[in-house]
Parts: sequence; structure tokens; C-alpha cells
Amino acid sequence: MSPPAIPNGAIATGAELFELLRDDLAAIEREFGRDTVSGVPAITEIGEYLRAGGGKRIRPALLLLSAKLFNYEGRGAVKLGAVVEIIHTATLVHDDIIDEAKTRRGRPAANTQWGNAKCVLAGDWLYMQAFKVAVQERNFRVLDTLIELTQQMVEGELLQMEKLGQLISLNEHFDLIYRKTACLFSVCMRLGAILGGATADQEDQLAGYGRDLGMAFQIVDDVLDLTASERVLGKPVASDLREGKVTMAVIHALEHCAPEEREKIATIVEQRAFNGVTHREILDILTRYGSLDWANTRAVHYAQSARNKICTFPDSHIKRALLWAPEFVVVREK
Repeated sequence: MSPPAIPNGAIATGAELFELLRDDLAAIEREFGRDTVSGVPAITEIGEYLRAGGGKRIRPALLLLSAKLFNYEGRGAVKLGAVVEIIHTATLVHDDIIDEAKTRRGRPAANTQWGNAKCVLAGDWLYMQAFKVAVQERNFRVLDTLIELTQQMVEGELLQMEKLGQLISLNEHFDLIYRKTACLFSVCMRLGAILGGATADQEDQLAGYGRDLGMAFQIVDDVLDLTASERVLGKPVASDLREGKVTMAVIHALEHCAPEEREKIATIVEQRAFNGVTHREILDILTRYGSLDWANTRAVHYAQSARNKICTFPDSHIKRALLWAPEFVVVREK
């Protein structure tokens, strides 16, 4: 997969991007730690375990960049950066319970440590705590945006549960990945724009950037689930198929493969297990019909679409960081 062209003078590495935001991201990490302390020890333990598990922190980074695009210097970006990461963490806790996941980022999933019941409640507490912190901004636009986000994400999870074990269409898949991933990316950009006092058009441009970046991110994530090693992923390979989920490359293969090959894929999806069919056989089918390359190409197109949405903003080191971020998303290995 060829990475999209990056304009001259753009930030060239992830290290440079995160160095630009180092102090603010460190402040968000501290805020996250403070915000997940409860009078109930189990909640504090689970919250700290999840925070220590790390992650790319790309969502709060996007919120920071969006706010900085308008020279925002207030404390709100750090607080809301922690809020979106707490919401993201809460969704991961609930996802792992629903998917019966054993690992997350190379460590035991929280539900294997504390059990489903405690983790459901800890996830609920994290959602409420995120809103408690967000209320401190005293901004109804911020609250409305976060409420709509959480509704979209919960609806996405419910829709995905209803589709498990089914050979869904590409349009259904796009709807799911928008709700489950791209919506949060979009909201991070919109929240930064709200803090920065952006116009309605600028808000929409940045929200569109976040949406397209999130779509690219999830498409790449789904391809990596099929192609990367367990060591790199930090979880079993082909987890989506094992859970009865079909993703973009698989949908493409289903539309082009022979009936007996379609039957192999359908069997795994319906039974949610590789019974009599190997992961290698599925990869061979996906490779034979160019399905992995096709999905990667769609991710590159979304990345370029994201970049196009901010081309009218004045040049700055922040804009250059946003122009580079789509490449970080499409060429990553985990």
C-alpha cells in the first residue's frame, strides 16, 4: 500500500507529532488518573489498570490539534481530552465483555481480572465520570455533542450484536464503523473547534476530517486483525471472524469468490470458530481476489479525503500535523 502524498514541510513522524503535544498529553494523562479515582476501591483499581494499559491517545491528540488550530490556550482542551479518552476506555471495557475477550493490548482484559459484573459497572461509572468532568466546561454545545456521541456508539454496539454471524453488506459495515469508531474521531475534532471558537463551517470541516480519519483508522485496524501477528496485535489474530464479524476485506472477497470459498468464510462467521478451515486458507482467499489491497486502498482514499477537508486553513505547524496524521493512521502496524 502506497502512503498518501504529504505536502512539503509537513510533520514526518509520529514522534514529531506527539512531541508537539507532549506537555498537553502528559497533562491529559494526569487528568485521566485523577478523574478515575473513586471512593470504591474496585473502580479505582480497574480505572488505573485501564489507564496504565496505554494506547495511542490519538483521540485526545486530535482534540488538542483542533483547538490549537484556532490558537486556543485554555485548560478546557486538557479536560475534554481526558473526557474523550475516558469515554473511549469505557467503550473498550464494555466491548471486551460483549466479545468475551481474553486480552487487550497484550495484557489480560479487565473482565478476566475482575469479572464481567464489576467491569460493566466500572464502565458505567467511567461514562458518568466523563460527563461530570465535561459539565465543568459549562458549555451546552459540548454536552450535546458528547450525548449524541455516546448514543451513536451504544447504538453501533447494539447493531453489531444483531449482525453477528451474518454476511452483512458493505453499507451496513460502513454504518457500524462510523458509529463505533469514526464518530468519536469526528467529535474530538468538533470539540476542539468549539473550544477554539470556530465558525459553523469550520466546525463541520474539522468534524468531516475526523470522520474520514476514523473510517481510515478502522479499515486499517480490520485489515491488521487479519494479517498482523498476535505478538504485534496484543490479541489473537482474526478475532473479528472468530466473533462472527465480517469486515471490509472479507465483504469484498465474498462478492468475488467461488461458491465453495464463500461457504468456507460463511462457516467461520456463522459458527464463530475456525472449525475445519484455517486462518491461512482465509488469507489465501483474501489475497487471491485482492481484497486486502482493496480495503487498504479505501483506507488511503479516506485518509486523502480527510486531508482535503482542511486544505483551506492557513498554513501552520498545527495544520501540518493534521495533514500528516492520516499517514500515521494508514501505515501503522498495530
